[in-house]
Amino acid sequence: MAADFVAIIIEKVRKQFESSGYPEVCDAFTSETVMVPMKDGAGMKTFVYRPGCGQEKYPVILMRTCYPNQERVYQVYGECFAKRGYAFVLQYSRGVGGSEGQWEPNINERKDGIDTVDWLTARSWCDCIGCFGHSYSAMTGWAMADAVEGKVASMFLQEYGCDRYVSAYEKGAFRHDILTSWSMENAGTPITADYLESCRYMPQSEVDEKLWGVRVPSYRQYIAGAKDTDDIWQKGWWKKLREIPAGTKIPILVLSGWYDHHHGSSMKTWERLGAEAKAHSWLVVGGWNHFFTPCLPDKKTEHNESEEIGRALEWFNLTLKEKKKPKQCVRYYEIGADTWHICREWKPSENEKRTLYLTACEKDGVSGSLTEEAPAQAGELSFTYDPNDPLESTSGEGLLKSMDKVGSLPQPPCCWREDVLSFVSGPFDQPLRICGRPTVELFVATDGEDTAFTAKIMEVTMDGKAYHIRSSITTIGGERKDGQSYEPGTAVPVAIDLWDIAYTVQAGSRIRVDISSSDFPLYNIHSNYAGQWSEQTKVRTARQTVYTGGAYPSRVTLPLAED
Repeated sequence: MAADFVAIIIEKVRKQFESSGYPEVCDAFTSETVMVPMKDGAGMKTFVYRPGCGQEKYPVILMRTCYPNQERVYQVYGECFAKRGYAFVLQYSRGVGGSEGQWEPNINERKDGIDTVDWLTARSWCDCIGCFGHSYSAMTGWAMADAVEGKVASMFLQEYGCDRYVSAYEKGAFRHDILTSWSMENAGTPITADYLESCRYMPQSEVDEKLWGVRVPSYRQYIAGAKDTDDIWQKGWWKKLREIPAGTKIPILVLSGWYDHHHGSSMKTWERLGAEAKAHSWLVVGGWNHFFTPCLPDKKTEHNESEEIGRALEWFNLTLKEKKKPKQCVRYYEIGADTWHICREWKPSENEKRTLYLTACEKDGVSGSLTEEAPAQAGELSFTYDPNDPLESTSGEGLLKSMDKVGSLPQPPCCWREDVLSFVSGPFDQPLRICGRPTVELFVATDGEDTAFTAKIMEVTMDGKAYHIRSSITTIGGERKDGQSYEPGTAVPVAIDLWDIAYTVQAGSRIRVDISSSDFPLYNIHSNYAGQWSEQTKVRTARQTVYTGGAYPSRVTLPLAED
């Protein structure tokens, strides 16, 4: 991590502690580095910060991480937590940063975390324990959440979800910008290969050895598991992690951002949280990306409240110092309205929906319109999708490497490429408050063996600018649960599912939906051939058709907030 960037983060963290409303209770602290022994004999490098206030026992905040390059930032956490009366314990994952053993992403975090909690409970200065973490560090908390009841009082876990398939795939389309980029940066050895060249490499199953120069077993498992029924997701660690929330009983604050690449998985995790835990847990969702940066240009964000330290101190003061159990609460930010809402559960209305039907009528620079009445007359529109010339990801919620493209960003004009179909509604007389999971249901055909279709929902403001709301993808193969192959040229229904969102489309604005067949590097480039994507060695162009009206009522459905 670049030194100047680290300095910016450190300044940001210090300011958040200072403005949190939780002042320092002592002006001194102590620190030491110890090798905490695991049950198998391996020692984990651990930093212990304790208040210098003369207390005998302290509430302990535990954080485990695989990112030793952020050590200077962790030192600030240690100092600032300790001066506020907490012991802060930071431990490096097995095989990184001086911890012994072999680095295997994810696999050892459960047993090493449990061993560390047992070690902490035996310390004379440990009063109670809370777990704290962001992204991978949050996963290390989830990894043991169902096994530490009675030892860990609460957890504050940010920007991570326990359904790894949701973070890796969308109906068979692989999220390169999350897992290819992360695997390259955390392979245990430096990789200098070009990222985009790596994403394009065919067959992808050989990219690690052939282009990166090192075999990365965890990445090979990811790219081989395109279906949620594959063994990687239904056996072993990822199955266990997905099941942990249901068996958890301790209070957890789940924090996510509408434009965080883990958001879809985070919401699944909240849904699956055990009843005993959920009764005392909080869900907080704000208008930011994975690093808590607001990514809503040209929108009012005076109340976005993207600082996480104050929330952590509030949570730990309540659960560790006051030793209270919170009441279940959901707090979410509504983009466009610049307001926060509080409720007991995230249950967007199943009854309040707005359906807009796609109508083919190429004129005035658009492919068609979006109307509230289903068109009686059938229509169709076609385009050629060339995998050698994929659409560049211009915005999205599932991006990590391409962080500058994350958010409700300005979009290109309608039909900005020949392989983009744009449908636009009329202006809305009243604000349209989208709250929940939108869907785009299409009737499509291709002359290929298999293919992908993408959808992007946007707000078009009164001045003609378009802003991303939600986007997603599906594959014909990923839609077919019966195992039967697709017959080229056959019209079939597909459903493009999008992640939860709370977003107000302003009065006078319009809705625009773009349909295409690629969104790269957010997702892998579909070859237009059937079979396992990561084993493909060639591509072909495909003629894509989208049907509208009559027997083929292609449509977008927007869940609405209850007033």
